[in-house]
Amino acid sequence: MLSTSVIDARFVYLVHELQLFGFAGTETLIEAAALDQLIADLAPFQNESSDRAGLRNILDIPGVAALASKGPVRMVAEAVLGSTCFAVRGILFNKAPSANWKVGWHQDTFIAVRERIEAPGFGAWSEKAGVIHCKPPDEVLQRMVSIRLHLDACGESNGPLRVLSATHRHGILNADEILKQIEAGEQFALTFTSERGAMLVFKPLLLHASSPAVLPQHRRVIHIEFAADPLPDGLNWRWVVR
Repeated sequence: MLSTSVIDARFVYLVHELQLFGFAGTETLIEAAALDQLIADLAPFQNESSDRAGLRNILDIPGVAALASKGPVRMVAEAVLGSTCFAVRGILFNKAPSANWKVGWHQDTFIAVRERIEAPGFGAWSEKAGVIHCKPPDEVLQRMVSIRLHLDACGESNGPLRVLSATHRHGILNADEILKQIEAGEQFALTFTSERGAMLVFKPLLLHASSPAVLPQHRRVIHIEFAADPLPDGLNWRWVVR
């Protein structure tokens, strides 16, 4: 691991970039042995024969919960949202030879909650992998941040994430508004490649996408979402990991 003083100095710049552009990257902050242990922790829950070799609800896995509650991932989240922030959802994405897909331009506009309670501004209710999801008001998403930890190196050929800079500033976009943003800015889209143990930090409302890998191999990414506030009107986050 890097020393606390070195990490903290870098976070000042990271938070500034996140506010301006909606995303920021880090160098390698987690050592190879810890990454290998996370891969081992996740392996029993994966179905490699699936066409989507990933996992939902991974905050239920102790090693992932620990990742969200201490160490560099937690430190990045606190730098952005403050010391009382908490993890609210975790997903594993794994592009592999048996699972190599494309994701079009989109915002992350759904959250996981404990139960369905009708509340102003919350809607589009659904269930994914046994967990209730809904679309919250813009102000909830603005007070969240997503951290993607790369368990494998991800180069140009591995289907890396692409982002449209500063699009998080426009709030929740409808389909026509997303199309306008793509038409105006896709030629300026940035591709995020990464070393093992590095992170991409981004705002959920940032438009992002990814292409299929050209040379499919494992591209495992742990995606953890953090929030700063409790939900209103009796609603509760499905997970609260501090």
